[in-house]
Amino acid sequence: MAGKKKVVLGFSGGLDTSFCVTYLTRDLGYEVHSVLVDTGGFTPDELESIEKRARALGVASHVTIHAVQSYYDQIIRFLIFGNVLKNDTYPLSVSAERMTQAMAIAGQVRNTGADAVAHGSTGAGNDQVRFDMIFHICIPGVEILTPIRDLKLSREQEITYLKEKGVELNFEKAAYSVNKGLWGNSVGGKETLGSGEFLPDAAFPTPVTRTGSEDITLGFEQGELRTVNGTRYPGPVQAILRVRDLAAPYGIGRDIHVGDTIIGIKGRVGFEAAAPLVIIKAHHALEKHVLTKWQLSWKDQLARFYGNWLHEGQILDPVMRDLEAFLESTQQQVTGDVFLTLFPYRFRVNGIASPFDLMNAGFGRYGEMNTGWTGQDVRGFSKIFGQQTAIWQKVHKLKKSPE
Repeated sequence: MAGKKKVVLGFSGGLDTSFCVTYLTRDLGYEVHSVLVDTGGFTPDELESIEKRARALGVASHVTIHAVQSYYDQIIRFLIFGNVLKNDTYPLSVSAERMTQAMAIAGQVRNTGADAVAHGSTGAGNDQVRFDMIFHICIPGVEILTPIRDLKLSREQEITYLKEKGVELNFEKAAYSVNKGLWGNSVGGKETLGSGEFLPDAAFPTPVTRTGSEDITLGFEQGELRTVNGTRYPGPVQAILRVRDLAAPYGIGRDIHVGDTIIGIKGRVGFEAAAPLVIIKAHHALEKHVLTKWQLSWKDQLARFYGNWLHEGQILDPVMRDLEAFLESTQQQVTGDVFLTLFPYRFRVNGIASPFDLMNAGFGRYGEMNTGWTGQDVRGFSKIFGQQTAIWQKVHKLKKSPE
């Protein structure tokens, strides 16, 4: 392979990236180095099978980058700190992991000294923008190859091409496309192509096998999930997986997100995100007890921008580091237990216990007795608190009165 140009290809083992390997090696003459970035969506057996497929297709090398921990450290923890749900619905399950994958692929390009980088995105979605933009920023000047997008190929055309090249792969079209990751799974199918239908139970990757109800307790330390039902896990990643195992079999976290794509059209995608939904709602409940009114208010505003900007691929914008610093600062007292009950297809937050709970009875109980002020104090405060508005009303009435 001496003298051949090198290309690093983000490889998932599916039809699109399998086509890319064949096309790049046989038609364009590249030496292809495939890389799979695992953000929590693959079993060890699946990773082994994907590597075998890559090598059978003729790659010069294949690397699996285990990026689950960096995915959590760089992105997920801030989505939890910010209680980020795009359009109050979607926990950014796919868009968040694409940032980690793109940055890891760019690092592999630098490591191999490749002349080009390739991905299997089509020209119809958000991922093409996310990958391209990260590559332009992290590895400027490196050529970006996107065979599926450039050739405008249908699935059937890809399969025909591979058969003509003698590639024996079983690519029967599944009824639903599923992307799995630590922070949830996305689901696409005929129902998500239109506006009027919800996905059937069979479309979601985790079967509903649990009935009745189950009480669970999530323990947070400075905003990070550390314990589940009293068991302390080595890190938040393992705790997240435990919540997923408890909640997903109830069918919790299933929904459809409708939103604006980066390229300007509306999009609809199903998702299954049991752990993200349970954790975010539990974390938010704890925050409402331990943070002040204005901490909560500014968190809501800044976190909404953070989630939207992340969704559009802008993780490397320096403003994101500024926002992360703010979000992390707000978590210093977000420590305590949150009590929840799981039911089929739903869950309930019952309450919290925290040493930083601002509902401390020593300062009074809402609607009952208080210890920090008297009724006379409130009488004066109410007059002062509304004074500016009272002045405005008087001036306004004077201006409107006839001379």
